[in-house]
Amino acid sequence: MADGCRLAARVWLPADAEADPVPALLEYMPYRKRDFTRPRDEPLHHYMAGHGYASIRLDLRGSGESDGVLLDEYLEREQLDALDAIAWIADQPWCDGNVGMFGISWGGFNALQVAAWRPPALKAIVTLCSTDDRYADDGVSRTH
Repeated sequence: MADGCRLAARVWLPADAEADPVPALLEYMPYRKRDFTRPRDEPLHHYMAGHGYASIRLDLRGSGESDGVLLDEYLEREQLDALDAIAWIADQPWCDGNVGMFGISWGGFNALQVAAWRPPALKAIVTLCSTDDRYADDGVSRTH
């Protein structure tokens, strides 16, 4: 990251991505990629790579194997880290410069918030079980 903090990622690539760069898909959340989400990450990201995308699973600052301290949900620092990560991904030799983000819940909130910054390489997002108004509807069930 710009401040020297190192974030941990796992990258799945199509077999020929080094010779023929591909678009990249980023999933960015705090749920430890090495153990907690690994059973669902393996088939999901492998599928994406098998269908022509670089697929990246990135642990937030202070979570999993990433450096730093996770102080709270959805902080600006988290978004700035995502902007750095997107720029880094777009600049890799296996990436054609186009990046998408996807996520469920926390990952979905991230995709929405990061898209609002309009980073040049971010071309699309897919977000599930999240909201654009996390103060009024942060995944909480309400009865009226």
